[in-house]
Amino acid sequence: MAIKPLVGVSACVKEIGLYAWHASGSKYLEAVCTAAQGLPVILPALGELSDTDGLLEHLDGLLFTGSPSNVEPFHYQGPASQPGTVHDPLRDHTTLPLLRAAVAAGIPVLGICRGFQEMNVAFGGSLHQKVRETGSYMDHREPAHPSLEVQYAAAHDVDVQPGGVLQAIGLPQVIQVNSLHHQGVDRLAPGLRVEALAGDGLVEAASIEGSKAFALGVQWHPEWQVLSNPPYLRIFQAFGDACRLRAEQRSAR
Repeated sequence: MAIKPLVGVSACVKEIGLYAWHASGSKYLEAVCTAAQGLPVILPALGELSDTDGLLEHLDGLLFTGSPSNVEPFHYQGPASQPGTVHDPLRDHTTLPLLRAAVAAGIPVLGICRGFQEMNVAFGGSLHQKVRETGSYMDHREPAHPSLEVQYAAAHDVDVQPGGVLQAIGLPQVIQVNSLHHQGVDRLAPGLRVEALAGDGLVEAASIEGSKAFALGVQWHPEWQVLSNPPYLRIFQAFGDACRLRAEQRSAR
């Protein structure tokens, strides 16, 4: 029987009533189960209370999810956010060091939307806080529509760059992706390789060059209806394959 890898999934801090809760979107957890064939476990955003090294000893992969919140701009020497911007400081102080430690330890990582932005920031890159206001890019936000089917529908093409991870796992040269973000990569971090570009030139995916294991971030949401979208599914399958390899290596120790 094939080993099911244990995949840590990042959590956000949410206030429900008078209490703080650590939550992760069901669509991410379900994608780990069905598409990556892994066992998801939610990782609380405990910041300095997190035992990063101890945690990584028990994990076979890490999924860094999207979120309504944004990385606080002081992490990339950006200007202060506009009033009303949603932040999650405990998530920042958990995920940024966790990303660096996981890559250094050779643990597979997949970053989605905010998770991709975290990957860029963790390794020294910066972000546009409002892509639409740069004058260089289109509006990448989702439609103002109550239906998730409309919000997560294919929004634009991305060009998969030759010689990278996405091409190696079998994605075609051009794929259609959804688009539900208002922040995006400004300066790509040193050591990150462009994997896909939107038609307006915005970096939509990147991998970590020289990483010991799968290390990919995408700006779109491949977890959405992943089983019915072949390019999305292939990303999760490749991530799951890398996590299984890690699980087999751990079990052989």
